[in-house]
Amino acid sequence: MATALLIVAALVVGGVLAYHRAPLLVWTAAISAGLLTLYVFLSPSRNVAIGIAVPVIAVALLLNVAWLRRWVVGAPLLAMFRRVMPAMSSTEREALEAGTVWWEAELFGGKPNWRRLIDAPEPQLTEEEKAFLAGPVEELCRRLDEWDIMHTRRDLPPDIWQFIKEQRFFGLIIPKAYGGLGFSARAHSEVVMKLATRSTTCAATVMVPNSLGPGELLLHYGTEEQKRFYLPRLAKGEEVPCFGLTGPEAGSDASATPDSGVVCRGEWRGEKDVLGIRLNWEKRYITLGPVATLLGIAFKLYDPDHLLGAKTDLGITLALIPRDTPGVRVGERHDTLGLSFQNGPNWGTDVFVPISQVIGGAERVGQGWRMLMESLAAGRSISLPSLSVAHGKLACRATGAYARIRKQFHLAIGRFEGVEEALARMAGFTYLIDAARIMTISAVDTGEKPAVASAILKYQCTEHGRRVVIDAMDIQGGSGICLGPRNLHANNYAATPISITVEGANILTRTLIIFGQGAVRCHPYVYSELRAATETDAKRAAAVFDRAIFGHIGFVISNFARALWLGLTSARLVRVPLSGPARRFCQHATRFSAAFALTSDLAMLTLGGALKRREALSGRLADALSFLYLVSSVIKRFEDQGRPQEDVPLMKWAAIHSLHEVERALDGLLRNFPNRVVAWILRRVVFPFGRHFAAPNDRLGHLAAQVILAPGTARERLTRGVFVPTDTDQALARIEDALPKVIVAEPHERKLQRFAAGRAVMGGNWEPLINEAIAAGVLTTPEAELVRAAQMARRGVIEVDSFPADRF
Repeated sequence: MATALLIVAALVVGGVLAYHRAPLLVWTAAISAGLLTLYVFLSPSRNVAIGIAVPVIAVALLLNVAWLRRWVVGAPLLAMFRRVMPAMSSTEREALEAGTVWWEAELFGGKPNWRRLIDAPEPQLTEEEKAFLAGPVEELCRRLDEWDIMHTRRDLPPDIWQFIKEQRFFGLIIPKAYGGLGFSARAHSEVVMKLATRSTTCAATVMVPNSLGPGELLLHYGTEEQKRFYLPRLAKGEEVPCFGLTGPEAGSDASATPDSGVVCRGEWRGEKDVLGIRLNWEKRYITLGPVATLLGIAFKLYDPDHLLGAKTDLGITLALIPRDTPGVRVGERHDTLGLSFQNGPNWGTDVFVPISQVIGGAERVGQGWRMLMESLAAGRSISLPSLSVAHGKLACRATGAYARIRKQFHLAIGRFEGVEEALARMAGFTYLIDAARIMTISAVDTGEKPAVASAILKYQCTEHGRRVVIDAMDIQGGSGICLGPRNLHANNYAATPISITVEGANILTRTLIIFGQGAVRCHPYVYSELRAATETDAKRAAAVFDRAIFGHIGFVISNFARALWLGLTSARLVRVPLSGPARRFCQHATRFSAAFALTSDLAMLTLGGALKRREALSGRLADALSFLYLVSSVIKRFEDQGRPQEDVPLMKWAAIHSLHEVERALDGLLRNFPNRVVAWILRRVVFPFGRHFAAPNDRLGHLAAQVILAPGTARERLTRGVFVPTDTDQALARIEDALPKVIVAEPHERKLQRFAAGRAVMGGNWEPLINEAIAAGVLTTPEAELVRAAQMARRGVIEVDSFPADRF
């Protein structure tokens, strides 16, 4: 009995030490104390005691004396690690090392510091930024006519182009010192989002110069001379920029571009014998390409005559090419699913430019890939998520109201459970991706370049945004598929595949980038291990690897204990700095963070380099990390907004959906894990009592759907940033006008329906029946007027556009 108690005590003490990630010296002291206790209780012979004590002391010395540990254990492990480590190209290394890590690293660590996240201030707009949104942005939205843009002009009107340039929409991110507006990431996002609720064409036109392109690259890497010359011209619209990365043979694998430049001497604008580059390229899918005056081009640079140094292959380089440079040819336009933003191919044949046209000058030659990878955070963190959130907000505001206005079988279609289910998804997904947008922007505004988080954001926002628009189209029914000025969603429906394709196709982003980059950059030890394996200084390599590998071993042991304990207790004992409705979700996210960290490590350990090729598995790990990030953003949004009671259904729906997806991803990984023994062990640790989270239930879905079926503070918060016109000739304005009229008239329409007692209404004309109801005392005259107003407003909303036959 005593022996059993001692064993249990040892397991408890070991579990507590592992759970709290005790350092090695504490483990050594605990083991020594345990052995001393056994000696006291069991009183072994002198020889047995010495036989136990000597190897324990030897192991303790070996593990706690750093130089001895490195020599006996670390060096052989490092040699073995170097042999099994998969080969990594320079472009892969640069992509993995690009940018910074932020909250996603906390989640990868298995023990997220929630206080750090909750205390991070929510980004706020300055008075100047608010004035710009209320002034020029509002005015631009008012003047935009997306139907005219897309189906008549196939371009923005000249006066809109001029307004955009005059108001410096192309200079949102350019500092005031260079003639730009110098706005924050939050303001940048809000501008793009609001424009996208009115015109995807205009939003795309504005967001590209403020995203990955010459402006962004010059800001971070340009020489001072380049900044002084180009940035004011870009801010004022005197130069329209584009950036050429993608080509026929280089899509997702942009580093494989065949476009090339050779260092040589040539003539530049009348000056001879200029040191420069002769370029040849072919690019396509280039937004603003057909109207651009300044082309940013990515290419591989070679120096066969060694004019810049000893190397011949200098690597990927970025340069600015004025459109009027001899040899530049700009093609016509791509038809991007009928959308009308400018997009097209361009070519360069024997184009000569001086070295001074390299972004960053000669010092930045060969650094293009790293520059691109670090700058992708803008497009992934701000532009595309803002576009997707805008489509979600517009769908919630317009289709939520439409579902209350439109009737079938004498009942608003939003009251049907099938429609209600779709409305709940729309509201929940929009709350989710808007929360992720704002949380990630807060990191960008504090100086982060969140490489992994930006990939998560781009992938998840565009995918969830697509599902919201599809649900809106389903609810709208026939009115959703009939094109015309009244249709608010068809253009966004066409735009969603474009957002999903650009800035890295979503399939690639999910299966290769999120976890592939995350495993290196976010893991607390893997990056150090990789650095040690490539370090040429043997002493330094040994020291770095020793700290990393033994820290990593302790990390795995700790996460095993944490995942098991948190699973057994359903994380109820976890201390988190929250109270209120979000507290339990915070605890569950902590549990799944530990489970994800453990699962990731064992996947990397057992599969090694093969995991990079097992994309279905790495995609599921990416899903788990992504939804942990999303549920974190939901919690932060709810806390930042002061825990509004009206938002609880949306917060709960989004959090439960996210945690359900985390479980689904981990379950799918374990079902398909090649090593079945490891999978069996992991399942007992991660899911000791089986899966916990189902998808959000119908009762919660009903509450979430109610938020967008009627005016209210939660609906206003959810759809904040949507441009709402006041002219009832506009589709959204008609909906906004009709919604309160329909709600006020509902009880009187029910009385009228009971009075009708199933009588047919000829031609939809309710007027005779209304008059009969007044005469019978069923309706008062004021009530009848409310019914008439509601029916007239409803009719205006449900109308669809039609056109003369000769238009087709």
